[in-house]
Amino acid sequence: MQKKTTLLDQAAMGRALTRIAHEIVEKNKGGEDLVLVGVKTRGIPLTKRLQEKILQIEGITVPTGELDITLYRDDLEKVTFNEDPELKATKIDVELKNKKVILVDDVLYTGRTVRAAMDAVMDIERPSQIQLGVLVDRGHRELPIRADYVGKNIPTSDQEIIVVQLYEVDEQDEVSIYEK
Repeated sequence: MQKKTTLLDQAAMGRALTRIAHEIVEKNKGGEDLVLVGVKTRGIPLTKRLQEKILQIEGITVPTGELDITLYRDDLEKVTFNEDPELKATKIDVELKNKKVILVDDVLYTGRTVRAAMDAVMDIERPSQIQLGVLVDRGHRELPIRADYVGKNIPTSDQEIIVVQLYEVDEQDEVSIYEK
């Protein structure tokens, strides 16, 4: 049996997202010209939560989008086992040109997902800036990528797995670490 340790419960996750929302507003001098783009799957509900928190802080609704990076992955041949990849729709209904795009994801690990997300955004339209917000940064970067906004830094070993559960997807809010 794998050993499980809960790192963030629902309340701690809420506090982390509130802090991230405040940092986004502070760094960008408000919420104008921002677009929050969630990386599928768990980045999308996190994006919606950040949108709500920024609305509470600034009184403006920052537009959001959903990004599928499946075709941009550099490990597609390993992940799909020679089957056709399952595509989930990218949905960005707002112009990105001259906007500050904030990519939102649950866990930052090697940086490869973020690189794929940046490539996908650039193929849609060139924003003035791309920033990154993550709920958990677990280290072990393979690419020179860092998050602008981090809910919690959790140094891990390669023998550990971070599991993020969100109510919208998993019917509970929790971040846990498991030993392999």
